[in-house]
Amino acid sequence: MSKIVLITNQKQITTPNCPFEIGTMEECVDYLKGQQYIAVDTETEGKDFTRKKIVMFQIGTKEIQYVIDTRYISIEPLRDILEDTEYHVKIFHNIKFDYKFIKSNYNIEVENIYDTMLAEGVLHCGKDKHGYSLNRLTQRYLGVTLDKEVRNKFIGLDGKPFTAEQICYGAKDVQYLIEIMETQLDQIFKLELHYVLILENKAALAFADIEYNGLCFDQDSWLKNAQVNETEVTLLEQELDQCIVDNNLDDFISNHVQLDFFTPVEDLRKVNVKWSSPMQVKNVMERHLDTSLEKVNAFELSKYKDRPFVGKYLKYKEKQKILSTYGKSFLKYVMKDGKVRTSFWQILNTGRVSSGSKEDRKPNMQNIPARNQFRNCFHARDGHSIVSVDYSGQELAIIAYGSQDPVWIKCRKNNEDLHSVCAELVFGDKWHTGDKKKLRNMIKTINFGLAYGMSKFKLSDTLNIDVDEADELIKKYFSAFPNIKAFLNKLGWYGVMNGHIKTFKPFRRIRWFENWYAGIHNSYKDFKIKGAIERASKNTPIQGTGADMIKQSMILIREEIKKNNYPCYMVTQVHDEIGVEVKDDFAEEWAHIQCELMKKAGKMIVDGFEMSVDYTITKKWSK
Repeated sequence: MSKIVLITNQKQITTPNCPFEIGTMEECVDYLKGQQYIAVDTETEGKDFTRKKIVMFQIGTKEIQYVIDTRYISIEPLRDILEDTEYHVKIFHNIKFDYKFIKSNYNIEVENIYDTMLAEGVLHCGKDKHGYSLNRLTQRYLGVTLDKEVRNKFIGLDGKPFTAEQICYGAKDVQYLIEIMETQLDQIFKLELHYVLILENKAALAFADIEYNGLCFDQDSWLKNAQVNETEVTLLEQELDQCIVDNNLDDFISNHVQLDFFTPVEDLRKVNVKWSSPMQVKNVMERHLDTSLEKVNAFELSKYKDRPFVGKYLKYKEKQKILSTYGKSFLKYVMKDGKVRTSFWQILNTGRVSSGSKEDRKPNMQNIPARNQFRNCFHARDGHSIVSVDYSGQELAIIAYGSQDPVWIKCRKNNEDLHSVCAELVFGDKWHTGDKKKLRNMIKTINFGLAYGMSKFKLSDTLNIDVDEADELIKKYFSAFPNIKAFLNKLGWYGVMNGHIKTFKPFRRIRWFENWYAGIHNSYKDFKIKGAIERASKNTPIQGTGADMIKQSMILIREEIKKNNYPCYMVTQVHDEIGVEVKDDFAEEWAHIQCELMKKAGKMIVDGFEMSVDYTITKKWSK
């Protein structure tokens, strides 16, 4: 039988529906000091930790849950327990949310954590719509359904005492966490996923720091960019209108034009096509190309991109997408303190991360165009610089290590241009007599495409060559590099035979294939599913190992900053790049420290195969 203890300075009445005792912070601290595993949760006034407050703090075990009314009682006496890195393991569900509020409200940085949501993500990576909410976990593991509607009743309390319903709700959010953890760990150890779980739990604190710190934002520069892009989109629309006229597509030209008092007659638009409407554009393109089209997306139209009209439309779509995503509407993401903050989900199918949340109004910082006109709008605080360090050819190095291809390894050790060396081996005499820049670019496309399971169709589209030519090029490539072919084939076969694939040691992250079944390797009916599993099995170990490496780098960087109390703040993580805001007089020294830490993370995975890194020190975030 579990016990609920309320800590408040208000008078509360115990009700039969939710029996609880009144206790003190001293009793709470004394009890928790002797507990190794401690469950923690918070209830807040809202989602914005920069402006909202924690109103309830719940902490305890399966046996006793302390519900603290933080409107009147400080959790400062719990600092040593929450910040302890040795003995006390703090169990959260979605640590990043609570971490930011605890840090903002009390300047306490929680350490040594276990996140039940992340553990579930590690266990079931690759499974669609699995469900990672606390309610889904209590149902799945304990057969208990939580009433999450109470969550919204903590907003606008105005000092009123908690109801029995709210007290019980808060207690239940911590009561079940330890039991869930114990059940998860049984599976974690059976599947040998303990190393990757430790990685994700520690990395979560680094991601939380990035979300907490945010990046300063120059709204004026952003609006100037938006105005330039608006002008470019308008000009492209006018050029597309002219294409209608030039190609005699009279059905899309109005015979009558609506006049108004403000627009000169010569500027009135005669073309009745809305270029942002896929359906209207589909009608235009089918007439222009004299063929039927399923869609008018970039992939479908790319085969016709040599036609000027189609090429211009594709350019318009690209510009229009940038304008709609990174135009004036982006300003909704700027917070009251003038910063932009994202939110991360750190376990995609491959183990890589995604960022952004429409629900929480957080932008996707992973997809900010890698052009300085956009990136330069994000900048360091006064007196600080941004040190950005990225792995040089991270995925290529992982392929070289995994395949042990002698040519690739030699190029890495001798710092040779891998793409040129590969092109010479693939093309032979043609390399010495042909267009070296073009041939190198073709091989470079294949080299990088290996990490994404590039097919002959994708290669054909990317290089604008026939599918047969792309197929022949891939065959020549693998003939020149049999080790790489054998490495990728081995990965593909493993996934098809076992229904999952793993990243490199020591983490060995597992990605499951939900639509796999025993015997699919012999099936002719599900050849498309088999092909998708095979491709994913080839690229996941490469991308996922890269993700493991960057997360380990973030952990080492965070630990180094905290251990030495350096004037540094992690502010970005995009693909294989980590950005740290640093005081100006320490920036150069820190850049070298960060480089060494990221190399160290690389050695933990590709042992004896040093990763190369590059760094920049800038006032503004740069590509």
